[in-house]
Amino acid sequence: MSKIEISPEIAPFPKPIALVGSMVGGRPNFITVAWFNRLNRSPNIWGVAISKKKYTLEGIKQHGSFSVNLPSADLVEKTDYCGLYSGRNVDKSVLFNIFYGKLENAPMIRECPFCVECSVYDFIKLPASILVLGEVQHAYAEERCMTDDDLDPKKINPFVFTKPGDKYWALGEAIGDAWSVGKHLAE
Repeated sequence: MSKIEISPEIAPFPKPIALVGSMVGGRPNFITVAWFNRLNRSPNIWGVAISKKKYTLEGIKQHGSFSVNLPSADLVEKTDYCGLYSGRNVDKSVLFNIFYGKLENAPMIRECPFCVECSVYDFIKLPASILVLGEVQHAYAEERCMTDDDLDPKKINPFVFTKPGDKYWALGEAIGDAWSVGKHLAE
């Protein structure tokens, strides 16, 4: 198949959506992020890229902790709102039922089926953002989202963001078992 050259700034892969929480100015605040992922297994380190100017980043730097809350597709409007407006100007905590685990400055969202508390592991400066590395300290899930003692993505019902197009997409059907579906090619 032939290929054409396109802009190297393209990022066409779906990005999972999360709400990152921190205490800022004495109240819980949340920012919508699409640039996050698990980066290391042991210790369990997650990375979240946040613009250097974002309000939530101030709280993360001040307290050394934050939360990552995985919203289900039914929270798409509130999640989008948290990405549209700054906590400097609006109190986004009124949108959710807030709870705290063992890290007092990592507010979490009860409506999100899966939440983790992270302590800051490191900050990596990038040209336009800061890559916040957080070590997962505690994880919380709704019991209804578990199958055989594991998180069930179908029950969590997460959503992703795509660009170009600027769309949110719900999770689709599973298409194969990882570390298995390709084994027959070795025969």
